[in-house]
Amino acid sequence: MAIDEGRIDGESHRPRSGRRWAWEWTKSFIIAFGLFLIIRTFLVEAFRIPTGSMESTLLVGDFLLVNKAVYGARVPFARTRTPAVVEPARGDIVVFIPPHDPGKNYVKRVIGVPGDTLEMRDAVLLLNGQDRAETYVRLSDAPDMYASGMFWQCEHAAAGGNGCRPTRDNWGPIVVPDGRYFVMGDNRNDSEDSRYWGFVPRDAIRGRPLFIYYSFDPASGRSTPWLSSIRWSRVGNGLH
Repeated sequence: MAIDEGRIDGESHRPRSGRRWAWEWTKSFIIAFGLFLIIRTFLVEAFRIPTGSMESTLLVGDFLLVNKAVYGARVPFARTRTPAVVEPARGDIVVFIPPHDPGKNYVKRVIGVPGDTLEMRDAVLLLNGQDRAETYVRLSDAPDMYASGMFWQCEHAAAGGNGCRPTRDNWGPIVVPDGRYFVMGDNRNDSEDSRYWGFVPRDAIRGRPLFIYYSFDPASGRSTPWLSSIRWSRVGNGLH
C-alpha cells in the first residue's frame, strides 16, 4: 500500500513540476525583456548609418551604439527626461529627430550652440567671427548651389549682416537661439542639415554615439555583403 501511495504521490507531482518549470521560464523571459526595454529606453540603443552625409567620419553601413543617458533620456508616456550628464557641445556627434521629418533619426555634428553666431564664406565656417578649424570636414569641387528652403535663416540674421542671400557655401551670419542647436554633416557638399531646415530643438537630441559595433560595405556588389564585406578595421572604433 505504501508503494502505491508513493507512486500516486509521484504522479501527482509531475504536472506541478511542469507548471513550475513553465513559470520559471516565463519569469526569466519577462525579467530579461524588461531589462532590455530599460537599457534601450534609458541607456543605449543601436542605430544604422543609411546615408553618406557624415563621410568620412561615418560610412554607409556603419552600426552605432548610442549613449542615450549622456544628454538625458526621454521618459516614456511623459513629457520629461532623465537628468543630463552634460549638455551637447560644439564638435559632438549627435543622434536626433529632425524638425522636418519627425519619423526618422539623423546623425550630424553640432556646429553651433545657443548664443553662437555662425556664417560660411566660400565653404569656410566662421564661428563668432573666427575661422573654425574643421579637420573632419570633407569637401568636393561641386559648384555652390542655391536652395529656396534656406531663407528660414533670414529670421535669425545677426545685426549688421550683409543681407540674406543664403546658398550652400555662403550664408549668415545667423544667431543660434536659446534651446536650439545648429548641426551639419561632415560631408558638406552632400549633407541635408541645419543649413536647409533649421535649428534642432534640445528635446529632439536623443544621444551621442559611443562606437561602431559593426560595419559592412553595402556597395560591394556581393550577394551577402553583411557577411562577406565586413569592414573589420572599423569595428570597435570610437567617434571624434
